[in-house]
Amino acid sequence: MANSVIKVNLATIKQMEAHYVANKTDKIPPGAVFSAKANGCTITAYKSGKVLFQGGTAEAEASRWGTRTQTMKKPALSSSSKTPTEFKPPTNISSLSIIGSDEVGTGDFFGPITVVAAYVKKEQIPLLQELGVKDSKNLKDPQIIAIAKDLINTIPYSLLVLHNEKYNELQQQGMTQGKMKALLHNQAINKLLEKIAPEKPDGLLIDQFVDPLIYFKHLQGKKVVKENIYFSTKAEGVHLAVAAASIIARYSFVKEFERLSEKVGVTIPKGAGAQVDVAAAKIIKKSGSQFLSTITKKHFANTEKAMKLAKK
Repeated sequence: MANSVIKVNLATIKQMEAHYVANKTDKIPPGAVFSAKANGCTITAYKSGKVLFQGGTAEAEASRWGTRTQTMKKPALSSSSKTPTEFKPPTNISSLSIIGSDEVGTGDFFGPITVVAAYVKKEQIPLLQELGVKDSKNLKDPQIIAIAKDLINTIPYSLLVLHNEKYNELQQQGMTQGKMKALLHNQAINKLLEKIAPEKPDGLLIDQFVDPLIYFKHLQGKKVVKENIYFSTKAEGVHLAVAAASIIARYSFVKEFERLSEKVGVTIPKGAGAQVDVAAAKIIKKSGSQFLSTITKKHFANTEKAMKLAKK
């Protein structure tokens, strides 16, 4: 189990508290602002500005909010807390022809996980800038949809969707979300490499959600490319290929959400906050808990909270 610590300002802690409001725990350690359990890890924010993430998904969850200041692992795991030098992107990567990969939906109670690998040749970089490709966190859904429709007709990509029923099946078998993501990223990259063959990219860039050595450990026995493969947190700002992959993945996720909303008969909310609990409770009352598990990540704390609300 890994622990990650990041340093943020109090404004960010308030944002985090609002984000994890549905997952907050009653026990708060001395000096802490709040504590929550979400997405397979425990998050504790302190008045000092330090935020501690504990659990199998600690690194991935911490990377959503800032750069970690330290990572501690149990002695059983000897891999370095820092990205090994061979996996760090070269300084000129933004001008190279790169396959980038990213995922969407890991922190959302409703809906699947979508993973995309996208290939952007260096000659296409000005075109993608013209299309408005940038960090998807700075784009609203209507913008993402418009840009994605252009992208899917412009660049080669591979899209994988892990639907809720399969996600829950794998999770109940003991597979961590981190391993699921590693398998999906690897599969998407291999499919894209086959699609563009015999052309070869200058490198591969993965939006880092785990230490590279753990990533490769998850893929033992699988066909894995290790040559010129790089990892970086906030990789959308490192190369437009990752930004493009994120936009297409988000576009697919939004379409899946629309499909689920139509299936349920109401507009379902994204994320894992209090409004999600309320929507889930309504679905339980209307269609039952078994149906809810077919459209959600069942192990999230939202399931139990929605069950309690449904009984009121």
